[in-house]
Parts: sequence; structure tokens; C-alpha cells
Amino acid sequence: MTVSKNTSVPIDSRLVRKLADILQETGLSEIEVEQGDLKIRVVRTLTAAAQTMAVAAPMAYAPSAPVAASADVATAPVAKEVPQGDIVKSPMVGTVYLQPQPGAAAFCKIGDTVTEGQTLLIVEAMKTMNPISAPRAGKVVDILIADGDPIEFGEPLVILG
Repeated sequence: MTVSKNTSVPIDSRLVRKLADILQETGLSEIEVEQGDLKIRVVRTLTAAAQTMAVAAPMAYAPSAPVAASADVATAPVAKEVPQGDIVKSPMVGTVYLQPQPGAAAFCKIGDTVTEGQTLLIVEAMKTMNPISAPRAGKVVDILIADGDPIEFGEPLVILG
């Protein structure tokens, strides 16, 4: 936690705890609040195991497989098919939107062919809509997030084949 303050402004420990609770509830890694001369920044450091899980979970994504009826088949490990291709990751923390406005058609769908620079989705950060463009031409193999999802920096969003 970083606190920058003028010595005449007391630190409200309840505010710091509330900010820490917000980090925990939302899964964000940091939050910063500024009021006059008081600036409070609370940063949550993930353990190495949590960081590995956060990165590995989206990459292990696979469509759900049908449930096996036989007990012998159910105990055998099932190899999940991981979509192959280039992963488009989020360049920022924010909220993802798959269409330009509510009720409009999505920027792209699974199976669509996109061109380099074509908008795939929008990330809203600090009330600013930031278009995320295709880094290259290709086919949309998978969309790993849902409309309105909160996302973190570096989180996988779309797979291009």
C-alpha cells in the first residue's frame, strides 16, 4: 500500500479497509483514491500459485464435453481440446463489450474472418471506450469472455486462427 499525504490530513483506516475489500470482491489488483491532498493506493499482490492459476485457467478453456454414462469412462482422464491460434489479450483493466452499443450486432462472432486492424471488441476503462483491434487477419476461433465481463490486464479475450 502506498500513501502520499500532507501531514495535516489524517488517514482514514476504514477507507483503506473498504478499498481492500473492494479489491477482494472485484478481483482487481489495485485501486487508487484521491481526495484533496490525500492520495491512497492499495495494491494486492498475488501469490505465485494464484498468478499461475489466473493465467492458466483461461488458456485451458475448452467447450464442455458431454457427460459420460459409464463409470469406467468417467474415471479415465479426458483430454480437452485447446483452441489453436494467436491469443488477443487485454491491454488494460476494464469492462469488455462485444458490440458497439446495446442491441447492436457484435463486432465479430466465432467463425468470422477478420482483417488486420478490424475492431474485435471494446474495453471500457475510466469511462473511455477503447477499441481492441485484430493484430492480424484471420478467423475468429473462440471468444473467451462474455459481454459486460470485468477483465484484467493481459487476460485472453479472443483466439485468432
